[in-house]
Amino acid sequence: MPSTVRMILAALVIMLPLAACSSQGSNLPLLDQTRTDESTYRMGPGDKLHVVVAGADDLTADYVVGDNGAVSMPLIGDVKANGLTRGQLEHEMEAKLGQGYLKNPKVSVAILSYRPFYIYGEVTKPGEYPYAAGMRVTSAVATAGGYTYRAQESYVVVTRDGKDHRALPNMLIRPDDVIRVPERYF
Repeated sequence: MPSTVRMILAALVIMLPLAACSSQGSNLPLLDQTRTDESTYRMGPGDKLHVVVAGADDLTADYVVGDNGAVSMPLIGDVKANGLTRGQLEHEMEAKLGQGYLKNPKVSVAILSYRPFYIYGEVTKPGEYPYAAGMRVTSAVATAGGYTYRAQESYVVVTRDGKDHRALPNMLIRPDDVIRVPERYF
């Protein structure tokens, strides 16, 4: 009987440290890969937009979605953009311009540049980087100078909308994603 207890204790001494060595994030759910194109993209602070108001050249300009989630335009002031698609923002701007400023206003919004993504952990140059449409985990890591020698290269942890997900190297990322490259243990 005492030898059985010793064998169990020896197994625990060996297994517990190995169990603790699994990389953080390996048990997270996979990142959602639903594609977003420009028509379904939801805007947020930091997005740069080109707004064209037909017949009102003084209102046609480049704008940035501010920290408050709004676009500040002459005449109509702040227009909420955070969480809206391009089409919804066009409709909001037309509605505000139609309230005594222009008759039947027509507004067109184009996204000039998206808000950045962030990457840290086991990469050479962690930080904030500009997002490019269709960007994948591998291109984000390459933008940050590549993996360090300690990096777990089979997946990363992506924080999106406040939730952590596991993402494989070929998976798409989105603007405002926070990517953490974990350290490998073996």
